[in-house]
Amino acid sequence: MIQRRLVQSIQGKMFGGKAIIVLGARQVGKTTLINDLVLDSRNDVLSLNGDDSDVRALLSDVNISSLTRLLGNNKVLFIDEAQRIPNIGLAVKICVDRIRDVQVIATGSSSFELLQTMSEPLTGRAWQWNMYPLSFQELVNHTDLLTEKRLLNERLIFGSYPDIINNTSTQMESLKLLSGSYLYRDLEGAPGVGRPDLLEKITRALALQIGSEVSTMEIARLVGADRLTVEKYIHLLEKAFIVFQVPALNRNVRNEIKKGRKFYFFDNGLRNAVINNFAPIHSRTDVGALWENYCMTERLKMHAAEENRVSAHFWRTTQQQEIDLIEEDSQANLSAFEFKWNAGKRGKFSKTFLNAYPTQERLTISPDNYDGFLMP
Repeated sequence: MIQRRLVQSIQGKMFGGKAIIVLGARQVGKTTLINDLVLDSRNDVLSLNGDDSDVRALLSDVNISSLTRLLGNNKVLFIDEAQRIPNIGLAVKICVDRIRDVQVIATGSSSFELLQTMSEPLTGRAWQWNMYPLSFQELVNHTDLLTEKRLLNERLIFGSYPDIINNTSTQMESLKLLSGSYLYRDLEGAPGVGRPDLLEKITRALALQIGSEVSTMEIARLVGADRLTVEKYIHLLEKAFIVFQVPALNRNVRNEIKKGRKFYFFDNGLRNAVINNFAPIHSRTDVGALWENYCMTERLKMHAAEENRVSAHFWRTTQQQEIDLIEEDSQANLSAFEFKWNAGKRGKFSKTFLNAYPTQERLTISPDNYDGFLMP
């Protein structure tokens, strides 16, 4: 079994007087992680799933008495897919405040704010982690560095969802299933989502623009919707851990892009499934975009595992000067990175940028050196 780096962080918070919340897309391994965690705790566990209608009915309207009866002698309450349960935040709040010897653990495949189920009741009462598909570091730890580097082309095409890694013979079929029945499951029930077909069109439009600055006005024209609707649907895609955005850096230079945004998918395989393109690397015209998406996502996973407070930006001017990634750490230090699939091609760091933004690190990331970029 591939060990997840979140385990130790979560173990250190068990029975610490707060709920434990793990958020992440469906199929990233949240249930497996928590089941392993509570098994190691050697406590009696009550496991419930928010996808079950009777569980939703049971937990949607609870009080201290009904929760006490439900828990019995169990010391751990595990609620999987908690975002599916109306008012689940209140149930968790009661457990945290009134039943102090019970550890509540809840997972969700979309940010709980998506359905307004958890936000206000749990203020100051929960530890929260985001969980992603398997990271480069986790896969290296499971095998070795050389083996994982040899699989780079496969990762660019099929990504690193646990089921894809563990069942390579069915990876294409599994990704198609994931991008179909699972991808929009929570979103389709969200307030204001009246057109699931529009959601799919917007997702595909974003998938075709990874690595490029995204204009919601352009997408709106493309899919036949107004800009505000497109903005709302993209926000929901972010809440469901399907895409994430990187804003433009704009502080000093007169002609730099002020409000630009790029969007990336949390997994290359999911992105390729959305556009139904699993062609091998050597025959693809979007290999540069795949490489950039992979590097951006894996870097995000690395910082999350290390609990680094780093903000990510890109930089571009109206004269098309551009840098793929600018990171700012908690001490306001800047680092600049360019992503080049061709290892022999060096990234050019604009003198305009360097004069305006002193950096402590400037690197071109290619298949020759990406392991150092993705492992602390």
